[in-house]
Amino acid sequence: MEHQHKYDATGKQLCCTLEDKINHESEKHSDDDGHNHEHSHESTSTFKMFVPAIISFTLLLVAIGFDNYFTQTWFKGWVRIGWYILAYIPVGLPVVKEAVGSMRKGEIFSEFLLMSIATIGAFAIGEYPEGVAVMLFYAIGEIFQTLAVTRAKSNIKSLLDQRPDEVTILENKMAKIIKASEAKIGDIIQLKAGEKLGLDGELLSETASFNTAALTGESKPDTKSKGETVLAGMINLNTVSQVKVTTAYTDSKLSKILELVQNATAQKAHTELFIRKFAKIYTPIVVFLAVAICVLPMLFVDNYVFSEWLYRALVFLVISCPCALVISIPLGYFGGIGAASKNGILFKGSNFLDVMATIQNVVMDKTGTMTEGVFNVQEVVIKPEFDKNEILRMVNALEGQSTHPVATAIHQFVGTIDTSIVLQNTEEISGHGLKATVNGKELLVGNFKLMDKFSISYDIDPTSIVYTLIAIAYDSKFAGYITIADSIKEDAQITIEMLKSLGVKTTMLSGDKNTVVQFVAQKLGIVNAFGDLLPEDKVNKVKEIKSKKETVAFVGDGVNDAPVVALSDVGIAMGGLGSDATIETADVVIQDDKPSKIAMAINIGKQTKKIVWQNIGLAFTVKAIVLILGAGGLATMWEAVFADVGVALLAILNAVRIQKMKF
Repeated sequence: MEHQHKYDATGKQLCCTLEDKINHESEKHSDDDGHNHEHSHESTSTFKMFVPAIISFTLLLVAIGFDNYFTQTWFKGWVRIGWYILAYIPVGLPVVKEAVGSMRKGEIFSEFLLMSIATIGAFAIGEYPEGVAVMLFYAIGEIFQTLAVTRAKSNIKSLLDQRPDEVTILENKMAKIIKASEAKIGDIIQLKAGEKLGLDGELLSETASFNTAALTGESKPDTKSKGETVLAGMINLNTVSQVKVTTAYTDSKLSKILELVQNATAQKAHTELFIRKFAKIYTPIVVFLAVAICVLPMLFVDNYVFSEWLYRALVFLVISCPCALVISIPLGYFGGIGAASKNGILFKGSNFLDVMATIQNVVMDKTGTMTEGVFNVQEVVIKPEFDKNEILRMVNALEGQSTHPVATAIHQFVGTIDTSIVLQNTEEISGHGLKATVNGKELLVGNFKLMDKFSISYDIDPTSIVYTLIAIAYDSKFAGYITIADSIKEDAQITIEMLKSLGVKTTMLSGDKNTVVQFVAQKLGIVNAFGDLLPEDKVNKVKEIKSKKETVAFVGDGVNDAPVVALSDVGIAMGGLGSDATIETADVVIQDDKPSKIAMAINIGKQTKKIVWQNIGLAFTVKAIVLILGAGGLATMWEAVFADVGVALLAILNAVRIQKMKF
């Protein structure tokens, strides 16, 4: 909410905006060394929020009782007025202060001013109970908004809780507990069963199983082996393990994720931005209309009574307060971001929730997105005139310059790199492969487009082999090839079916061999699939799709396909925990490698947008009806309260509903 401030029992300002409230709570959470201490005070804090409303409500009930049921001779005149003023002060004074503060800043037409004018005006014409009641219900609505925001933050709070404040490190084989922020790179952390890891590191123990649910939304244990990377927030499930710190506390993957999610509200959806602009224009208009309702009838109505038309104008002001819109809409988007985070999907802003809801074509890479990206060598075919072992050693040495999964497969097959092989003039040719000089002769390792580029003749038909082919040329002669196979992810086919059910088209673009791409596409049920593509070919394909006026999401690793990510409406990165660059470049980060989360992200976007528009429709419809009735004198302050606070509460309840949905 744009200028929404909250107060505690003493009237002290707590937070300025919905985003400030979220950030304030998050900072408090991350800076507090005693989370349990904080949680123990939550119920007390909630009660304190209701104290002013309880005092006001009690005084109001007593006053209404004295007015209508238990008539007292002393309850009249200034005593009666003073009683109602006392009932008004606990809930009204903070709002009046805020209205004055806003005017000093030049923000004259705020909802605080609307509520202040309406309630003070009710006092001016002697409608004391209604003046107190309107402000009381408004205050209660504000409290429920605060509670709703707190609930919306719960998923992010659970992430924050995954980063422990203390870690146990080993110094001279002695355990020592220190603050996690004080741990240095190279320190050895001792992690007991059930403990959460505080920093990213390398596993020193032979094996260990971890619960990664806080990071990926995946409850299935993840078993790591010695030398593998383990991340802050993972929970050690079985035996005592040792982890060597490799990343500073503030640079851990979890820290980056927390920063990303906490900053997500800064990127506003178009709907949210529109409502903010609308409220700035709408509020002064209704103030002037209220003045017109009060004054203009003086010129046209014979039996004009000022107090009667002032009452109508005040009712009009209460009804017109845009609370339901400016509260529930950002809350709905934040709820969507929170629900996605809970499921291991990070949105960089509510604007991407909106775009995901409209995606018509998901364009995906093959390797690492729909397939495991874990290759295994199937066959090695080297021509007789070459020494097979020597060729493989040279290929292994050259592929050692690359981090591509194919290079890993070759390295695992051949074994340790032969350090006696000297590589010179090493060069990576984008979309083709690698080139180097060995023993004064040129070595080429890549796809068959690399062979064509350097005019190397070969006597096989690459299209006749389904597997991925790695062609080798040495001394300007074709030396042979290696076949490598990848496996399809277990939920890849379900993903395509889910996308089809959402009415989303799918397209696969890959630099891999076209026969491999078509084989995978056929298995998954993807109609549009293209292989043997260079990075610029992928860009052209996406341009072709966009020329049909289709909104496009590209799914890949977020780094190698940067041009396509930039061109697409939304860039989705798979397996974001493995790459800092992925978190930086993608618009949406799927923290585990499950392609089914693509469909889930689209569904969350659709449900969020649906709820936001439900709230807009509800608020406008009810307000329009009651505004007309109010201007015509057919609605009282009580109907006005429903049109304002009642609708706001309904909209808030609808907005938080997304956090309970199953995706």
